[in-house]
Parts: sequence; structure tokens; C-alpha cells
Amino acid sequence: MRLLSLGLLGLLVLAPCHDAAAQEWPARPVTLVVPFPAGSAVDTLARAVANAASENLGKQFIVDNRAGAGGNIGGAAVAKSAPDGYTLLFGTPAPIAMNRLMYKGLTYDSERDFTPVVLIAKSPLIIAAKLDFPGKTLAELVAYAKQNPGRVNVGVPGNGTLGHITSALFQQFAGVEMTNVPYRGSAPLITDLLSGQVDVAMDFMPTYVPQVAAGKIRALAVTTAQRAAQLPDVPTAQEAGFKGFEATAWYAIVAPTGTPRDIVGRMNALVNDFLKSDKGKTVLEQNALQSVGGSPDDLKAFIASELAKWGPVIEAAKIAM
Repeated sequence: MRLLSLGLLGLLVLAPCHDAAAQEWPARPVTLVVPFPAGSAVDTLARAVANAASENLGKQFIVDNRAGAGGNIGGAAVAKSAPDGYTLLFGTPAPIAMNRLMYKGLTYDSERDFTPVVLIAKSPLIIAAKLDFPGKTLAELVAYAKQNPGRVNVGVPGNGTLGHITSALFQQFAGVEMTNVPYRGSAPLITDLLSGQVDVAMDFMPTYVPQVAAGKIRALAVTTAQRAAQLPDVPTAQEAGFKGFEATAWYAIVAPTGTPRDIVGRMNALVNDFLKSDKGKTVLEQNALQSVGGSPDDLKAFIASELAKWGPVIEAAKIAM
């Protein structure tokens, strides 16, 4: 009985401390780790959210770019951080979900080591071609690729990125063989697409919108089920004849497993308020993003559905790092 009483007393002592820590959050600056370079679409969105959080909570939210290894460097840093709400991952499908399906010897397990906070936004991927490429439509790209197996170079923003696995899915759908060319991010990829060094790019859409609008590259399709508001004249892959084809980029915040539920809830509410605000709507529109929001459980269910969808594609394409 004495041991039981001491155990109960210990729980009572610890519980208020845990609650107090959550209530005081943030008592110091919070770091949002972005596992990609500064200037990327995810970095731009992260900085907008960080600014809104700083203004609303009165403590600085700092964006820390830790790029490399397909997002794994930043992902591992957050997974190994203290679950106290002061280090969060602001990421994309790769470090939050997909990399566990592709990377051998990964130093963290996204399913085990992260707790969902909020799904912020989605964005189509774009299938774009250099101006002098023989295929002027998606159907013509496929026809050309069938006549020239392996000779069409498809630039993707890195091995194992969503652009890479979208290319694999598209080739399976279309029954064609193209050569994937991995780049270190979107910036060098679009540079080579503009100069004609690569035939086609499959990548997150925001970086490409200004170049399409300026007539410097040709957008063949977007990969969502609906057309993108920023490129209303560009058909979806489904409209181009590939029924059922869909691939969506997404941006979310996760925290180290064990982060207090109250802190997760406060961050979730803050982001949802940002998405409803005029400033949030403007940022999303400027970056060709579609607002999502919702609860931590909504993000958990969404990640599970993404893993179920992409797992067979990754396995069939033998994408491994």
C-alpha cells in the first residue's frame, strides 16, 4: 500500500508540472525545422506561418533550414528533439511519410517518432516541358516517349521526392519508359529546363507558375483532380486522358512523439486561424497552394492514406536509397 501511495503521489506531482509547461508554452523561441533550402515553396509557407505565430503568441518562431538527404537530415533532427513543443517539423510528404518506404538505414521512423499537428495546404505537381520539346500536350509526350523509349529525360527535384515517385506513377499509368534525372531541388531543375538541358520536369508547381505565365516553358498538365486556379488553362492529367491519375504535394507540421497534447492543440488552432485570415489566404494564393487545415487526427488519417497509395508505386518502381 505504501508503494502504491507513493506511486500515486508521484503521478499527482508530475501531472501538474506537465500541464503547467503546456500552459506556459511558448516561454521561449520555437524552432520550425524546414528540411529543404531557403527559398523553396515549403520554406516560403513556413516563414509566413512563423511570422503569424510570432505575432499571435508573442514569442519568436524561427525557421531553421536543414536541407539534405531528401529531407531526412531535418526530419531526424526533429525526431530526436525533446518533445516539449520547442522544435517542430514543417515538412512535405518525403520526410513526414514517404522516406520510410524508400531509405534503408533511416535514423528515424516517421510513424513512430512524429505526432501529427496539422495539414496546412496542398498543391498540384506540374508536368512541364521545354519549349522546343516535340510533345506539345501530355498525350503527345506519351506518344513520343513510346516511340523513343528511355530517351525522354524527366527532371525531378531529388531521388525519392514526390516528383520522383510521381514520375514513376505516371510512367506506370502511361506504359512508357523515361529516364529520371534527379536534381538537388527545384531551382537547378528549372534552370536546366529553361536552358533545354532536360526535356520534362515533374515537380511542385509554385516555382513554375511565373515561367509558364512568361511563356518560357510549356505546362502540359497538373496532377490534381481539379485544375489549378493559378493555371486555369492547363488541363489535369485526368482531362488529358489518364483517368484516375492523381498526385498531390502537401505541407504539414508534425512534432516529436510525446509532445503535450495541449501544445499540439494550440499550434493546430493557430495554423487553422492563419488559414482563415486574409493574410493566410493571400500567402496561399501567391504560392499556388490550396488551404486544408483540420485536426491532428485528420492529418494522421491523411498520412495513412498516402502511405497506402504510394507504397505499391514505390515498390513496383524499385525506388530505394
